[in-house]
Amino acid sequence: MSFPLQRRQCLAGLGGLLVTGLGLPPAMAGSDVHRASRVLMGTRVDIVAQGSPAATTAAVQAAYAEMHRLERMLSHHRADSLLGALHRRAGQGPVQATPELLAVLERAQALYRLSEGAFDITVGAYQGWSFDPLNTRIPSAQALHRERQLVAFGDVSIRPARGEVALRRAGMRLDLGGVAKLPILRAGMQVLERHGVHNAMINGGGDVLTRGQLQGQDWRVGIRDPRAPGRLLTTLRVSDACVASSGDYERCFEHEGRRYHHLLDPATGMPSRGVRGVVTVSRHTEAVNGLGAAVMVAGAAAGRRLLSPLKGVDSLIVDADDRVWSKGRWA
Repeated sequence: MSFPLQRRQCLAGLGGLLVTGLGLPPAMAGSDVHRASRVLMGTRVDIVAQGSPAATTAAVQAAYAEMHRLERMLSHHRADSLLGALHRRAGQGPVQATPELLAVLERAQALYRLSEGAFDITVGAYQGWSFDPLNTRIPSAQALHRERQLVAFGDVSIRPARGEVALRRAGMRLDLGGVAKLPILRAGMQVLERHGVHNAMINGGGDVLTRGQLQGQDWRVGIRDPRAPGRLLTTLRVSDACVASSGDYERCFEHEGRRYHHLLDPATGMPSRGVRGVVTVSRHTEAVNGLGAAVMVAGAAAGRRLLSPLKGVDSLIVDADDRVWSKGRWA
């Protein structure tokens, strides 16, 4: 069924996310600070970089070009993507995969095991949802039941030695949204560094990567309060760090008093319940990639068990009852 979006309490679309890169106020930024913004991966990706104007401008353009290349490869929304080719070959045999796709799939496999199946990229089979603000849609119970038969990570064959990936059953589809964005942002940061830009921030869809400082000060990253997304819960100062988040008001709508968001429970095909927001912070992007989405689905108790033993990862969970659990810098 389709119906008009009810915007109350939802910060969907561009910029309505748990983490926001604040950097410095424009009045404090010098002429050597370059700012740019583009829409990638269905969200706004902002870059703030410090350096000589000509070199920094070229570096930022190159970074966006690399991120766009990876988006074209890994997007499940694009028929011309490598992922689209994999979907068309579902049930028919393997496709040759790039190192970038293999790396994302191997991380997804590790998260599937770590979360005991809560994180499962084969939720891409649930195709009836639409979180487009102009055309929200909830699939029927019959459609969810039918598509649920195709949600099975065990039927994804990953063969890194051969450079091959296969979906064993026709109709299977993958959704890499929870695990591909950070590697894409990291690739953009690596391009900046190769171009000699060592003071930069990339902010994309609730995930922020920082390198160096801005005018001699650590980067400021605001953490939105999932209980009241219009305000900040706290502000971090970070350098050479990744701040990642997931929230139940990112790409969402409300209907008949219930909030529907894009992080789906593989067991039901319905949006996850039990956690309102997750933030993880680490110096290493790989350490936090996908953790927020996994905890959103696994639930608060399982999320605490998952995050507690991880070294070098600061974590914060806000559960459905608005209780906050934290470790590391917030504890």
